[in-house]
Amino acid sequence: MKTKKIIDLSVEEFRVFISDTVNAAMEDSIEDFLALSSDNYLKSIKEARKDYKAGKVKSFEDVFNV
Repeated sequence: MKTKKIIDLSVEEFRVFISDTVNAAMEDSIEDFLALSSDNYLKSIKEARKDYKAGKVKSFEDVFNV
């Protein structure tokens, strides 16, 4: 894949790039907001942190056998 510099983009290509970037950022923010407003999600984070502190976790290498 050939990488383009911003200076090499047409106005339309640049507009699409900016639009896609803003849309992706907005979708991520909305998803984060929805997750953080979920009691179950927040509870799962607390449980995961507790498990981590207690050593009840496996390494990436153990899980994926790498």
